[in-house]
Amino acid sequence: MIKTIPIKIISVLAILLSSCSVHRSAVKEPLVDMPFSYSTKKESPSPPIDRWWTQFEDKKLNQIMEQAFKYNLDIAQSYERLRQAQAAIRITNAERGLTVNVDASGGRARQSGMTGAVTADTYSLSAAAGYEIDLWGKLRSKAKAARLDALASEQNLKSLFISISAQLTDLYFLAAEQRAQLELADQTIASFQDTLDRVNRRYSAGLVPAVDVYQARQNLASAKAQRPLFESRLTESLNAIAVLTGNFPKQEIDGYAKQLKTPPSFSAGLPSQLLISRPDIQAALFSLKASDERIAAAIADRFPSFNLIGSYGGSSDEVKSILDSPNIFWNILLQAAQPILDSGRRRAEVDRTKSVFREYLARYHKAVLTAFQEVEDALAGIRASEERIKMLNETVSASENSLRLALDRYMNGLTDYLPVLTGQLSHFNAKSNLLAERRQWISDTVQLARALGGGWADDIMKERLTNKK
Repeated sequence: MIKTIPIKIISVLAILLSSCSVHRSAVKEPLVDMPFSYSTKKESPSPPIDRWWTQFEDKKLNQIMEQAFKYNLDIAQSYERLRQAQAAIRITNAERGLTVNVDASGGRARQSGMTGAVTADTYSLSAAAGYEIDLWGKLRSKAKAARLDALASEQNLKSLFISISAQLTDLYFLAAEQRAQLELADQTIASFQDTLDRVNRRYSAGLVPAVDVYQARQNLASAKAQRPLFESRLTESLNAIAVLTGNFPKQEIDGYAKQLKTPPSFSAGLPSQLLISRPDIQAALFSLKASDERIAAAIADRFPSFNLIGSYGGSSDEVKSILDSPNIFWNILLQAAQPILDSGRRRAEVDRTKSVFREYLARYHKAVLTAFQEVEDALAGIRASEERIKMLNETVSASENSLRLALDRYMNGLTDYLPVLTGQLSHFNAKSNLLAERRQWISDTVQLARALGGGWADDIMKERLTNKK
């Protein structure tokens, strides 16, 4: 009868365990009502963008992107945070299992008595086991929270891949713009030098005043002053690319694009797709659910805890007879503990976890709003860049014609040098602004790809995590 009591107790507690719940989940999806479309354009559902940067068709960009995914130190840190979260799952799962300890001892003792000293050997071997009955779901909630934390960490890693890809692409074409600006500056300097030479010849012939020479020199010096600025920006871009790919900064890397390309067109899809395609939103949701599970664990901690404790072993004066029947001892106990007085610590922990939940709920809502804003901003930026490029192309054409006419009239002695001075500066600025706007068009497209998210990093992560095991 004694041996059957623990089995009956375990059976009853198992039934109770399946029905006890001290907390109802506060996470009710959907948590937000998304707009049906973006304000800038009407879209239909579209598939996630897979490795979107490859649509620029630039082999060097593809190459350094792979280097970044392999050697970027922010990504390396994020991988380790994911592994830490996965280890935490194993820890919480272990807390729900059976613990077994083995204890062995042996020794000799001498004791004096009326009849003389007595020497005796004593040997013992025992195994003790313990198991916490998770009647209120405290351990189950902790394990769920750990799994959700790991899922959030995984989504944060995906989000980092997306951010790194966008940052690297943006820097890559920023460097391309600076090279184009340097080429434009060199062409402008050569053109202004040619104009200065022509003005000098006319001045030597007594056809123009000295002020024309000084104005031509002014234009040339202004053009030369722009070159160090572009060189500095190019160096900064290349340094940033080097660090993103896990290298020390370098002055130049062979194979980089020297011209700006027309960016690909990406479909924004529907706003509701962001809830799935944006890893940062998914991470915020998993963190929210984890905080909800911790509320359940904190509430369950205020209820009685039940532990099954048992031991089995033997003791003898000879090693070979330790486990003989007469020397065997065993016990099995059901231990219950109810917190009575803790100065309000457990109640305060419940309040704290509820506050954390409300914080994460606000964080989730902000992540959704920010994602929607980023898509809207990128779409607006693309539209503005396309319009500005059209206007700047017209400006470049008009300034080129104006400069040609002004220079012809000046060389024919019909006007002074001021129209030439103004025309040269206007033409240079127009072409420089066009380059900057074309790069901005690319940047806005990159930001749209980043804002739309996607799950293309799954295979990369799976391969690296598998290889590290």
